[in-house]
Amino acid sequence: MKGKNVGFAMCGSFCTFSKAIEQMKILKEMGANVLPIMSFNAYTTDTRFGKSSDIIKSVEEIAENQIIHTISDAEPIGPKEMCDVLLISPCTGNTLGKLSSGITDTPVTMAAKSHLRINRPVVLCIATNDGLGASAVNIGRLLNTKNIFFVPFSQDDPVKKPNSLVSHFSLIPKALENALKKTQLQPVIM
Repeated sequence: MKGKNVGFAMCGSFCTFSKAIEQMKILKEMGANVLPIMSFNAYTTDTRFGKSSDIIKSVEEIAENQIIHTISDAEPIGPKEMCDVLLISPCTGNTLGKLSSGITDTPVTMAAKSHLRINRPVVLCIATNDGLGASAVNIGRLLNTKNIFFVPFSQDDPVKKPNSLVSHFSLIPKALENALKKTQLQPVIM
């Protein structure tokens, strides 16, 4: 990852922010240049998992870049070739649906659209309570979409949350390396 420009987009699966931020640190330690991007909700919402202002401060300190948090600021990502690879971590069921349907109404979906139009890889690190429910069709569509790759995932709590899927965040660096070679890290479902 040394010298690679990694767009690191975060959506509102707040319970997985700590895992995502830990991987951002690892990518920086590996020598990646990190461009942070946040959805409106990720950027503005205080939750039991942390205050947005604290998360913003932490992300910007790690990335050593300001967060892109508007649609207009995300649009040039593709035309200006700002990223070699774009990671969406965490990627919610809501964002999966928008990407699958071509909806571009958040900074994260705009970043993905802009990046995909120059044929560069987008890697999805999913965290959704309905991955084996309503979001399953979107995962299926995106698995079959050019330049979309997944961080391998599995059920995180099959007994209490039987439809919930979460990617293995520790596999982010390996998934990014594979995506840069236009290959999907296998197995996708663990």
